[in-house]
Amino acid sequence: MRVYAAGSLVAALKDVIAASGLPAEAVVAPTFGPAGLLRQRIEDGEKADLYLSADLAGPRRLAAAGKAKDVVPFARNTLCVLARADLGLTSDNLLDQLLKPNLRLATSTPGADPGGDYAQAVFDRAEAAHPGARAVLEKKALKLLGTPNAMVPVADHSPSATVFLGNNADALLYYCSGQRGTMKEAAGLSLVRLPSDLTVPATYTLALITDNPDAMRLALFLVSEKGQAILARHELGPISEP
Repeated sequence: MRVYAAGSLVAALKDVIAASGLPAEAVVAPTFGPAGLLRQRIEDGEKADLYLSADLAGPRRLAAAGKAKDVVPFARNTLCVLARADLGLTSDNLLDQLLKPNLRLATSTPGADPGGDYAQAVFDRAEAAHPGARAVLEKKALKLLGTPNAMVPVADHSPSATVFLGNNADALLYYCSGQRGTMKEAAGLSLVRLPSDLTVPATYTLALITDNPDAMRLALFLVSEKGQAILARHELGPISEP
């Protein structure tokens, strides 16, 4: 079975596969990366049995093109700002601080990675709260994730940690899940949740591409009570949440 999955699912999916009961020889090592780019690879003819995206749009696009059989939401995430702790960012002052000219803000790349599309949605919400904010944020956003060669990789560290270890930005607008691990990789960071008027929910969705029975079994396990509990341990919420 071949699984293509969003990079934000690396740790969670490995635990899910290990607990699924599938024999080790039945699963090829998953292919992880920006979900938009993975979708393009499937559209271009690469073979996958199961596609796990951080959005609804990618799986629905595959289904509309006749390249996926079933599309099922399986988890929720949201966006946070990971930043240098000495900046003093809080949920209350977050937008004002992000708008400051000297603050370097990193995001992912729209189109290539749903995280970038969600960041754009946050900018839209910021515009409603602070007219003119969208243009400022779009202009300053450094698309460091989801774009090959945007950063010099730091060996044995995640892209999120590389943002800070390489002094590429002062703050990163990205998924909340997994960032506690980033804070262990790179010292001196704080994690700030977006205020309610900026919050954008992220819906994770699977697309079953073939009739491979092991792919079907893994998809069912993901939405089972046990699978959902594993995702929750990785800070991914149940799809039933409002």
